[in-house]
Amino acid sequence: MTPVEKLLKDYFDYLQIEKNRSPRTKAVYERALRKFVEFGKIEKPGDITNEAIRAFRVHLAEKGELKKNTQGYYAIAIRNFLKYLVKRDIPALIPEKIELPQMPKRQIEVIEYKDLERLLDAPKGDSVKALRDRAMLEVLFSTGLRVSELVALDRYVNTDRGEISVRGKGGKIRVVFLSERAKKAIKTYLDKRGDAEEALFITFSNAKAPKPIGRMTPRTVQRTIDHYAREAGIPINVHPHTLRHLFATDLLINGADLRSVQEMLGHSNIQTTQIYTHLTNRELKDIHKSFHGKRRD
Repeated sequence: MTPVEKLLKDYFDYLQIEKNRSPRTKAVYERALRKFVEFGKIEKPGDITNEAIRAFRVHLAEKGELKKNTQGYYAIAIRNFLKYLVKRDIPALIPEKIELPQMPKRQIEVIEYKDLERLLDAPKGDSVKALRDRAMLEVLFSTGLRVSELVALDRYVNTDRGEISVRGKGGKIRVVFLSERAKKAIKTYLDKRGDAEEALFITFSNAKAPKPIGRMTPRTVQRTIDHYAREAGIPINVHPHTLRHLFATDLLINGADLRSVQEMLGHSNIQTTQIYTHLTNRELKDIHKSFHGKRRD
């Protein structure tokens, strides 16, 4: 094991134990750094030079296998590893010498409110699967949960209280709130279930008499939402995250402050929440209404 391989192992343990990064984040960093070390034939910290990093980034760009955003994350991973080395007083390239690429701003696509209502009303009938899907859609819109958080929910939800504690990214606990429609949908769905499965949202077999076969997966949720979006005649692709976007924009449009929305979404950085403000800036709308087109009045 080379000195850099030993340091990488220590760094990945540090990400998991001390920084409490998710397994997914750790996997992204590990993939990026191992590719860099292999490409640059890096054996010791001193081999990590500006020239080696530049050559690696040119290689990624010319190969064209990774999206621009992913290439940017690879640069961030190298820079954060160098920060870790500096923190441990290991002589290495100054992290700030790595110029990070301009990341394109995320474009949020939301659907019209009338489309949302059609989506929420799309599951028809009183079968256990239809009731599950209605409850699932209502919970997503009511809470703004990530799909991974949704499928992790257990069935013992206090619908009278209307609050759920969820474990989000980085293991952080936050409280989300159920609307009256969501509470009613969950209760109706659970009353129909006759199984002892722990999960709130479960997958059923395709038999004539569907049987529960375990917890829903994010992929199953995605397929289910896609199915109902098409049934509702919505012209754009609808994902579980679309309902999270709608949750945030609905709160902001109706006057919620950004810090509260940040907390309800479980964002660690308010800059992440600010991506919604260009869609919902009430103050700018009021200024436009007050001052624009006065000569026509």
